[in-house]
Amino acid sequence: MSLTMTIVVLIFSWLAIAAAMLWGVLRISRRHHHPVPPASLEKTEKATTHHASAH
Repeated sequence: MSLTMTIVVLIFSWLAIAAAMLWGVLRISRRHHHPVPPASLEKTEKATTHHASAH
């Protein structure tokens, strides 16, 4: 295998691994995301507002 072919294979392998890792992270983040209905969003924002010293 020539040097050029080795470098091309390494680059494509790196891109494939990076794409697989990104796909996995996005899949996990979508699975654990719980959307909030817009009507209840206003109520929860007002109810959960605290002063900075409360934390």
